[in-house]
This record gives sequence, C-alpha cells and structure tokens, in this order.
Amino acid sequence: MSAGIDVQEILRQTLIVTVKLGAPSLLASLAAGVMVSLFQATTQVSEATLSFVPKFAASMAALILTGSFMYATLHTYSTMLFDQLIKVGGS
Repeated sequence: MSAGIDVQEILRQTLIVTVKLGAPSLLASLAAGVMVSLFQATTQVSEATLSFVPKFAASMAALILTGSFMYATLHTYSTMLFDQLIKVGGS
C-alpha cells in the first residue's frame, strides 16, 4: 500500500497486544490453580469446585493490579492503528 502501512506488522502487533492483555489474568489463574491442586494433593481433598473461588480471586486481583498497564497498552495500540487508518484514508 502506498501510505506505508504494513498489514503483516499490524497483525504482529495485534498478536503481541493480545498476549499482553490476556497474560496477567491467565497467569494468575494458572498459579492459583497449581496452588489449589497442590493443596488438594497434600490434603487428599477431592472437591472439584474448590478451585473456582481462588482462581476467580486471583484473576480479579491481577486485573485490578495490571489494569492501568492494560489500558495504556490498548490506548497506545489503538492510537497507532487509527493513525495508520488516517494515513491510508488521506492518500
């Protein structure tokens, strides 16, 4: 395209932003799941619903703690994307 927009670069950045936005809550719930599994294995408690509340709490805590980072990442990406759209539309 003539305005210097590279579709592959935008797709690459989209995937990176997606990983940055999803990783905190996924890693927190993964860590909580491992801890609950270790607790269940050591105490021989076999309750399937026991892991729901710690995973939910860890995921919410991660979203609260990393919310500003996630907002800044999404804002920067959106600004870049809209700037690229304006460049293409203006040519």
